Amino acid sequence: MLFNSIDFAIFLPLVFLLYWFVFQKNLEIQNVFLIIVSYIFYAWWDWRFVSLIILSSCLDWYVGLRIYNTKRPKLKKAWLWTSITADLGILGFFKYYNFFIENFSKAFSFFGSELNVGLLNIILPVGISFYTFQALSYSIDIYRGNLVPSKKLIPVAAYVAFFPQLMAGPIERATHLLPQFYVKRSFNYDNAVNGLRQMLWGLFKKVVIADNCAEYANMIFNNSSDYSGSTLFIGSVFFAFQIYGDFSGYSDMAIGMAQFFGFKFKRNFAFPYFSRDIAEFWRRWHISLSTWFRDYLYIPLGGSRAGIWSKIRNTFIIFLVSGFWHGANWTFIAWGGLNALYFLPLLLSKRNRLNLGVVAQGKLLPSRREVWGIFSTFILTVLAWILFRSESIHQAWDIYIKVFSTSFFTHPEIAFSKEFLLLSLLIFLFMIIEWVGREGEYAIEYFGLRWNRFFRYAFYYLVIAFIIWYSGKELEFIYFQF
Repeated sequence: MLFNSIDFAIFLPLVFLLYWFVFQKNLEIQNVFLIIVSYIFYAWWDWRFVSLIILSSCLDWYVGLRIYNTKRPKLKKAWLWTSITADLGILGFFKYYNFFIENFSKAFSFFGSELNVGLLNIILPVGISFYTFQALSYSIDIYRGNLVPSKKLIPVAAYVAFFPQLMAGPIERATHLLPQFYVKRSFNYDNAVNGLRQMLWGLFKKVVIADNCAEYANMIFNNSSDYSGSTLFIGSVFFAFQIYGDFSGYSDMAIGMAQFFGFKFKRNFAFPYFSRDIAEFWRRWHISLSTWFRDYLYIPLGGSRAGIWSKIRNTFIIFLVSGFWHGANWTFIAWGGLNALYFLPLLLSKRNRLNLGVVAQGKLLPSRREVWGIFSTFILTVLAWILFRSESIHQAWDIYIKVFSTSFFTHPEIAFSKEFLLLSLLIFLFMIIEWVGREGEYAIEYFGLRWNRFFRYAFYYLVIAFIIWYSGKELEFIYFQF
């Protein structure tokens, strides 16, 4: 079930009414209701894979109790590795089995031997990378002593399966979200209105910006051999706005929706295209994943506290694993490696934490230095997105060859139609609103609140009108495939 579908437009109000007006009096029944509707929400895609969510929830709940109640350190670690092995084993089978088998066979053929191992027709369960990491944080935090396990399965099952972020995050930590299932929740009008506003902006990002950029990005990348470097670069820029509008739009809708039901999610995007260097970009892009890898992988490896070679090793590990998390393709690994190369000079020169605050905070316009930092970081990011979007390393290489050739300076093979010009104008206005609202949690959190009531609501109705006008596509979110 897609957030941008008619089915969901019926599902959400119905769940909201039952949640607050039928099941509000009893917390446990309310949590059970959330579990049931979350499983229904997921089963709308494919009911067979609900069993994987149930298995993951039950396994980590049981292991969490064993870790907490066991006094022997070695046995605690054994239980932890049971959770890690089982969760990553399920993820690895569904997501990476064919990738490893195919590359293993190619390695044998490289040495003159043929290895005939059949590939499996495996369906990748939607959201498996997200809820697997969410379940893992429960076991790991109990092992570290940061969390007391739940004696009851219900809160843990609700935490793992909570439908707003089930498909594509944010990846919530057990230490942050799970305690919210223990306390009685009361309807808060202001929070609900704020959540509705954030959902509206997220839906605009997805339906108006991302889905329209997708038409041009798909046309250009799917026929990349037919286009010049200038056109391919424009396609990469469109993909940059597509993936940002698509993924941050989902996150905005999930975070806003959680507020409907009395929950607070952590921020997942913080205006990453206004970053002044790559390090800042990665503090602002997919925050829940980057901080997950930082806390559960990078820091345990020694982080940046070790010697220079360990810093380089740890940086490449974190970026390569992050790339591989996105999909079973060498393009994602190469994308991670390229971002590691971007990041290393900042880390080694100890300039990776220079830009921690909001760009041009309290000012209308950035300085020339900030403009250059934002522009250069965006260009580097767009070039990296070429790897992310390409179907193969070979395609990405061909695109790079053209982008860095004289054909980059030729006239783009795109008809500057009314649709193209309107989309370009919408992107421009979208980025202006994002810039004005960059000090909030999301762009329109405070946008227009000081306006006259008429103009403020006129803005909201205009946003709704654009959403309705472009709402016929119902395209899936990009990160559903991860």
